[in-house]
Amino acid sequence: MTGGAGYIGSHAAKALKRAGYRPIVYDSFVAGHRAAVKFGELVEGEITDVEALRRALREHDIGSVMHFAAFLDVGESVAHPVKYYRNNVGGALTVLEAMVAEAVPHFVFSSTCATYGEPVETPIVETHPQRPMNSYGESKLAVERALPHFETAHGIHSTTLRYFNAAGADPDGDLGEDHSPEIHVIPRAIEAATGGRGLQVFGDDYPTPDGTCLRDYVHVTDLADAHVRALEVIVDTRKSGVYNLVERVCGRRVPWTLAPRRKGDPAVLYASPHKAQAELRWTPRFPDLDAIVGTAWRWHQAHPHGYGDR
Repeated sequence: MTGGAGYIGSHAAKALKRAGYRPIVYDSFVAGHRAAVKFGELVEGEITDVEALRRALREHDIGSVMHFAAFLDVGESVAHPVKYYRNNVGGALTVLEAMVAEAVPHFVFSSTCATYGEPVETPIVETHPQRPMNSYGESKLAVERALPHFETAHGIHSTTLRYFNAAGADPDGDLGEDHSPEIHVIPRAIEAATGGRGLQVFGDDYPTPDGTCLRDYVHVTDLADAHVRALEVIVDTRKSGVYNLVERVCGRRVPWTLAPRRKGDPAVLYASPHKAQAELRWTPRFPDLDAIVGTAWRWHQAHPHGYGDR
């Protein structure tokens, strides 16, 4: 699991462990947390180091790879595209290169709704045109486009999961969301509600009912379960696929201010999850936004300084 010490990767490690698998976390801790590695053995390394990757695959007898390791700040990607192409594209290709060398046949790729760009219709289905508005989305799309070629040339079967705003925290309280700096709206709102930085709302002049961007959210535990289902389906069927993954709690006022639009933000992004539900037999356990926010609120209340390892 490259990036298995990160927000989604650590939750996926727990889901895999619970399902009877042996997760091996491969992480450089550029963004992940050592304290989040609770459900798998750790191998520390860079995703651009092909020899380290090959050694990890070989020594741990790896049969499948889940690739989470990527930079993900849309605003930063607009300002610093080379960082995103070098890490997100170059790193993924290095992982695939190592898999080819060690004959590892299954690849589950953590992609994003940012590959779609400004929607031409909603809800977005998997066949929607892909026209990213920022280099984050472009970097993920570049990897998506490479995967069929690796299947043709090397027999690597892949499943691509396009996320629509992961949110929430592990319901058991073991894991949560801790980025530095924090860029996601739910933890930023919780921070504002508990006396931290005020929440910024980026733009109120979009063509939406209230002028602000529209998004949907998926609970991180549901995302983790979808990764387990994706792995099982790809191993059983040896068929590649692409799937969308989607979906007043604290009782406190959330201070907020209006800020200008961010470059690279589409007005509306919400998905159709029907293909994932039908083919992966995946049913979210937390479809309600209040439930998603509630798990995040409880984790942040119990961990006011996150994992405390920065």
